[in-house]
Amino acid sequence: MKKLNILDERHKILYKKSIEVEFPLSKEEKKIIKEMLKYLRNSQIEEIATKENLRPGMGLSAVQLGHLKRYFVIVEELKRKENEPQIFKDYIIINPKITSYSEEQIYVEEGEGCLSVNRDVEGIVLRNARITLEYYDIEGNKNTLRARDELSIAIQHEIDHLNGILFFQKIEKNPIKNTTRCI
Repeated sequence: MKKLNILDERHKILYKKSIEVEFPLSKEEKKIIKEMLKYLRNSQIEEIATKENLRPGMGLSAVQLGHLKRYFVIVEELKRKENEPQIFKDYIIINPKITSYSEEQIYVEEGEGCLSVNRDVEGIVLRNARITLEYYDIEGNKNTLRARDELSIAIQHEIDHLNGILFFQKIEKNPIKNTTRCI
């Protein structure tokens, strides 16, 4: 597998705001999206991740590869019964806009991680438990997605990347509120 060159947090481009994508996408952009999806899927399959020395990830934005474009991909492992093969759902999100969100906030108990942050970072980031997202697919069709819990967190994390924000910049000092739960 071709190894992706995922930029480290020290790279200045990660702190810049990405620009809107114009349609139709170029062949190069479609190829990058395909490689991003493949990397994330393989990073979640233990045997491949170990063999290829891949850090597990759920989402990856174009800016993490050095492209200041407003798109990202997410590969979500769907719930399965024991001894069943892994099943994944791919999301290709282009020019996203959150149109609504819940007041309830959640966080990842062990803290968020990022493929661009190669160190342990203590602390939690509060995210909206549910969001509604408008975005475009790879062909330029407008879509709406309602996301909750882990998927909602992943989408918000990737949108932050598109806005030049890394998760550790949003760590809460006093995170526990009445409307907060961990997942």
